[in-house]
Amino acid sequence: MTTANEAYRKAANSPAARQAAETAKSVGEEVSDFAGDVSRMAGKQFSRAQDMAVDAMEDAGDAIRRYPLSTLAIAAGVGFLFGMFSGGVRR
Repeated sequence: MTTANEAYRKAANSPAARQAAETAKSVGEEVSDFAGDVSRMAGKQFSRAQDMAVDAMEDAGDAIRRYPLSTLAIAAGVGFLFGMFSGGVRR
């Protein structure tokens, strides 16, 4: 009669168990490589987005200095619309 430990050892040392372990290891390596690639791509995109945001802020700053009255008018209009929408929600 075999004990539970002996049955476990036989199952763990079987060819199917070894192949399953190798498959799991190779899948883990592939997932790791894929995650590294995705991380690198995301880093590049984030860097590009930061560069574009800096450029937009510089352009906005230049426009504010050139057209201060238009800037104030736009800010007042946006504030008015925000107030209308936030006040109109309550009944």
